[in-house]
Amino acid sequence: MPKLAAFPKAWMDDLCVTGKMTLRQWVMIGASLEVDGLEFYSGFLDLTSTAAALEARRMVEDFGLTVPMFCCSPDFTHPDRAFRLGQVDAEKKWIDMAAALGGKFCRVLSGQRRPEVKREDGIRYAAECIQACIPHAAERGVTLVIENHYKDNFWVHPEFAQKMDVFCDLVGRIHSPHFGVNYDPSNTILAGEDPLELLRRVKQRVVTMHASDRYLSEGTIEDLRREEDSIGYAKRLRHGEIGNGMNNYDAIFSELKGVGFDGWISIEDGVDGIEQLQRSVVFLRKKIAQHWGA
Repeated sequence: MPKLAAFPKAWMDDLCVTGKMTLRQWVMIGASLEVDGLEFYSGFLDLTSTAAALEARRMVEDFGLTVPMFCCSPDFTHPDRAFRLGQVDAEKKWIDMAAALGGKFCRVLSGQRRPEVKREDGIRYAAECIQACIPHAAERGVTLVIENHYKDNFWVHPEFAQKMDVFCDLVGRIHSPHFGVNYDPSNTILAGEDPLELLRRVKQRVVTMHASDRYLSEGTIEDLRREEDSIGYAKRLRHGEIGNGMNNYDAIFSELKGVGFDGWISIEDGVDGIEQLQRSVVFLRKKIAQHWGA
């Protein structure tokens, strides 16, 4: 039976930039939801050290929750080797922090899609960097999960491996029991592609999932495809309440159940308020019960 976590999608600036929300405040919000854990992000202002992570873990566990997933955004596709090595070092520190939080999963990404970096070079850079991090993760009992991502909140360029063929090529080059996929169906829509097609290609490698939903505020998917190389988020595609957007969660969960998935599903929702996040929790609980049994 998959477990549910929540990610503070609606409060990222408050937690990472302005400091208007403390980590304790986010934990208290999470504790008000019917979830099993909270996903943390490496950019939280209150997470300054491993010691801070240990304190945060105690705080979360006091509420009867865990921190199963640590969301990080290493940038492994920079053309400068020294920069990439610095990102490997940063990811290793984040792995240490994930372990201190009690987490079993730590996110990696490919990196930014810089116009000057060719397809093969970018895939090679990312694969080399991820492979350099795997032994460090394995020693700490942590599994690295690569997300089919769109763009980190604080990046200039979109994800290098945003497109399905690049993502699958990169995943296919890395083989380790301490490496898998964090599947996000909404990000596939942002790439102008079919979330179920991607899932069918990588479902044997999926160990965690981000759950959200999207809807088009105007135009069509073809309009979205024409905007896929623009810098910044596509304005016509909005975050919506889970179950009321473009993702088919019955089809998604059927595919995951079919390969024995029983990992963590982290909810990225609540941009329209805590009530929306609560409704999304209820929706996902219902769908999990339907597909995996009560």
